[in-house]
Amino acid sequence: MGLTIHYKLQSSSTSIKAVRDLVGQLRQRALDLPFKEVSDLVEFTGNEADFEQVDREHPMRWLLLQAGQYVEHDQRHYRVAPRHVIAFSAWPGEGCEEANVGLCLYPGTFENRDGRRIKSGLRGWSWASFCKTQYASNPNCGGLENFLRCHLSVVKLLDHAKALGVLASVSDEGEFFEKRDVKALAKEVGDWNTMIAGWAGRLKDVLGDSVQSAIAEFPDFERLEAKGRNGERP
Repeated sequence: MGLTIHYKLQSSSTSIKAVRDLVGQLRQRALDLPFKEVSDLVEFTGNEADFEQVDREHPMRWLLLQAGQYVEHDQRHYRVAPRHVIAFSAWPGEGCEEANVGLCLYPGTFENRDGRRIKSGLRGWSWASFCKTQYASNPNCGGLENFLRCHLSVVKLLDHAKALGVLASVSDEGEFFEKRDVKALAKEVGDWNTMIAGWAGRLKDVLGDSVQSAIAEFPDFERLEAKGRNGERP
């Protein structure tokens, strides 16, 4: 739980070379932005593209997990592993999740629990992923300045995806992608920190010390928790 940017990419290209070039252009843009780390461009096919088929210590396992897509059939959701992945990982900075970006090709059918083949409905090259930026606002990670740099870096990368014609949709829980209001974004992450701290405190009252939350690592957690419990805004 935490303020997150969700995004989807799509390309109708039938050329693997063209897709590889598109993702490469996105990676180059990430290198030009203030991301802390940007991985090499990676490409996986067959079993290597399925996170369930690779070692748990695989350096790109989180990317491969996000590369899978979920489809609904008979009121059940099924994960469909890609058969071809072209992607890279960009880490905005301390406290922030990695932003995994790429395009994948998926099989036209998948096997359900009864062994029947079902149409996936997944056509062309696509990607659906997310990046949680909220905890980059932890004062130990650089506070608000670090959060804004991380969040805006992801948005600027998605802006480039839009310019390239591959951005399908964005859902920015900080509303910055739509509003482009830095002051409002700063207030929004403060509201989220207060809300989640209050929620974490109340949950801990019920479940005890077994409750783990990233917000509890903030040095001012007790202040945030008190405000959150009282329904206050920062």
